[in-house]
Order: sequence, then C-alpha cells, then structure tokens
Amino acid sequence: MKTRRYGALAGLAAAAVALGVAEPLAVLTGARSAPLVAVGGVVVDTVPASVKEFAVRAFYTHDKLALLVGTGLLVAVFAAVVGILVVRRLRYGLAGVALLGVVGAVAAVTRHGASWVYALPSVIGALAGMGVLTVLRGRLVAGAGRVGATAADDPAGRRRFLQFAGGALGVGLVAGVGGRWLAARRNLSVARAAVTLPVPASPAVALPAAVDFRVRDLAPFVTDVRDFYRIDTALSAPEVDPASWRLRIHGRVRNPLTLTYQQLLARPMIERYITLACVSNEVGGNLISNARWLGVPIKDLLDEVEPLDGADQLVSRSVDGFTAGTPTALLRDGRDAMLAVGMNGQPLPVAHGFPVRMVVPGLYGYVSATKWLAEWELSSFKDFDAYWVRRGWARQAPIKTESRIDTPLDGATRKPGPVVVAGVAWAQHRGVGKVEVRVDDGPWREASLGAVPSIDTWRQWNWQWDAKPGRHRLWVRATDNGGQTQPEDEASPAPDGATGWHNVEVTVA
Repeated sequence: MKTRRYGALAGLAAAAVALGVAEPLAVLTGARSAPLVAVGGVVVDTVPASVKEFAVRAFYTHDKLALLVGTGLLVAVFAAVVGILVVRRLRYGLAGVALLGVVGAVAAVTRHGASWVYALPSVIGALAGMGVLTVLRGRLVAGAGRVGATAADDPAGRRRFLQFAGGALGVGLVAGVGGRWLAARRNLSVARAAVTLPVPASPAVALPAAVDFRVRDLAPFVTDVRDFYRIDTALSAPEVDPASWRLRIHGRVRNPLTLTYQQLLARPMIERYITLACVSNEVGGNLISNARWLGVPIKDLLDEVEPLDGADQLVSRSVDGFTAGTPTALLRDGRDAMLAVGMNGQPLPVAHGFPVRMVVPGLYGYVSATKWLAEWELSSFKDFDAYWVRRGWARQAPIKTESRIDTPLDGATRKPGPVVVAGVAWAQHRGVGKVEVRVDDGPWREASLGAVPSIDTWRQWNWQWDAKPGRHRLWVRATDNGGQTQPEDEASPAPDGATGWHNVEVTVA
C-alpha cells in the first residue's frame, strides 16, 4: 500500500513537470498551444450547449478557470493511476505520460489557425515527464523483482525519493505558474502600450451627473474595465500583434477590402457609451456591463464594400475560429455599431478583444460582439450557421427588456423606515421609459430614473421604500420607450435570452 502511494506521487510529479515545462514553451509557440488550454478548447467546442449554459450559471465569468481546474484535476487522477502502474512496469508509466502528450499535441494542432509548432509544448513536456518518471521509478524499485524496497524499506532511500519527487513537483508548479505569468505579461505587451488612439470625429456626449445615483451596491453607470464581464469561447486570450493584424472583408460584396490596423485607425472614429449583454445572463444576473467605446462605424465600411443582393448576414470570424452572424440590415440602420479599438479611453484590453472587436447596440454578444476580429464574410442566414446557432441558439437575438435590483441584496436585513431600493434596467436601442417596483402583492410604484446619453445604455433607477417590519419580497419590472413591458413569465436564457421579473427577499426588523 505504501509503495502504491509512492507510485502515485511519482506519477503526479511526472505530470507536473510535463505540464509545467509546456507552459513557458507555449509563451514562444502561442498561448493556445499549452496542453491544458488546447484540451480545454476542444472541450468548449464539443460539449453540448446545455453543459456550457450550466457552467455559465454555476461559475459566471469564472467558467474558464473552473474548466482549467477541472481538467487539471482529471489529469492529476490519471497521473496518479499511471504512477501506481509504473511500479509494476516502467513501460506502463511511460505509455501513460506519452498518451497525455499525444492528447495535448493533437488538441493543439487541430485548433483554428494552429501550425505544427503548436505540438511542441505537449511533446517536449511529455518527454520531460517521462524522464522524471524513469528516475523516480528507479529510486522506487530496488533489486531484482523486489518492489518498493528502496522507498518503502530504507529510510535513506525513502528520503531521496521524496526529495526528488518533491523537487519535481515544485519545479513543475513554478514553471507552470511562471509560464502563465509570462503569457499574461506578453499579452499586455509593448505593442498595446504603444498604441495611440485617435481623437474621435464624433465624441461621446458629456455625461450629466444624474446618470449615476451613487448608491452603495448599485452598479456604476460606467463599468470599470476590470469589472466588465467576459464570456467567450477562448480559454486563453489570443495574442494578436497590431502590426500584423488584418481585416479581410469578402464574400457577397462588390468591392472586397483588406484593412491594416493603421489604416483602420486613420479612419473617422465615433465614441459612444454602449451597454453589452450576454444571452446567458439569468434574470437578475451580472453578465451585462456598460463602457465608452471608440471605433469605426460598421455602416461606413459596409457602404464601401457594397453588399450584394441576398447578403443578409455578416459573418464575423475571430482569429481563434469563433464565428458570429449579424443581420446586415441592422448594421446599416443607423445604430452606432462599430469596429471598436478603444474602451474607456484606453486601447482595448487583450481579454476584451485587442486589437479590434465588434460592438453592436441592441444585440446579444453571441451574434454581434466578436473579439480578436480577423475576417468579415457577407453571406446569408440560409447558407451559414454561426458558432452558437449550430449549438441550438437563435439566429436573431435582439436584447430583451430587463431590470435588476442591486440593493437591497437578496436576504438582506433592514431597519424599519426609509430604505433605498435601486438597480439598473436595460432595453438597448429602444431605451428604458419606465421602471416600477412592487412590495409583496401590493401595487406597482414608479421609480425615479437616472439620465442616459442615449437609448443604447442601461439606466439606473431608485425608489424610496417606507419599510414595515416583517419579511417582504421586492419585485421590479421595466417598460421600454415603445410601451412594451418586460414579460412576467420566466424563461431560461436558451435559446434567445431569459425573461421574468427579478425579485429579492428582505427582512425588516
């Protein structure tokens, strides 16, 4: 039994070295070539949509970290089993580590845009792991056919084995964490820091003080970049050098066009406050944020390339292969859809699409907000289904009217008397005209609304509640500028966005 434990430790040490060596190598070959990232990417692309929806519900913006941790735990279990087997035969253990390397290499080279060098981190890491396993097995097994004699029976041998295994685990951990750190540092590179954003030809309007009530726990009108939600299919943000970035516009167009980053920056820019929302957002969820975006109007580019008859869908592709399908007509109807290069006065963060992404008011992100943009193809909905449409989500995805209570929090306790009830409401590209609050089964009371710069942002609201002792349930609903009130019927996010009235329970005592 003791020898099996030592064998399991040997397997874990070998796997740690294999993965640890692969991480810094992936800094050179590309972050998406790291074994855990590559395998995780395959998982993201192949698991059913219902599983992804569950992951977003359970982990929200930490879904990618949860996947990587889960994958790492599975690898650890497999490695422990391999280590137990290596006590019997060295070739069993070597075959197990080699299998890990093959899986990682195949996953890496089959990613969109990958080359053969994507296999190197997994292959070299596996060779390093096999070397460590061979040494540890030699220290674990002594004498002809006597299993575990050195490690289990001899204190000095056991100490040497544990020192080497512990050292290998430490090296693997340090190399892995260091590789992740280097990858992040490379992402936030000199290239991004050197970008000078142009002055917009059409700047955003100055925000009046009344846009933000500045109530505790109420989401601020402008979301800090660090707090802006991120939901996408990339486990590791693609590294795109703006010097080599190109946008190819082709398909059903009269005038195909290819733009460099500098050519894009030289075009007239608009600056707008626009709220983005994820279709996976549950009622009352926080997968929605608001920022000040800088970019080139998409309508101008489409007018220049002249879409042909029947080109009712613009298919946007990311450098990692993700696709979104946006109705061409909506991109040309006058809304401030843009190819964004700036966010809250700075070049786009890498995690949010640097160097160029799409921002389209009024549409859920999965059909409009492609990050790390590389290609536009004018097509039709009957000829092509984009990434999430193939997985059962709706082709047309206008953002639904919704509202949320930010304060009091669900389960909060308040003293009797005046209580501020506040939150946000949104109906992008229609605008919020009214927000109402109800206590228990009482009448709906109209809330005060914050100012907004346009119909493309969310809107803060608040209401003064004269709270009476007891346990109460607060409800909220919003009505857009067209007079349509958000539906009461509850529906899950799939296939085109959640519905229902958000509510919280508050104890007054």
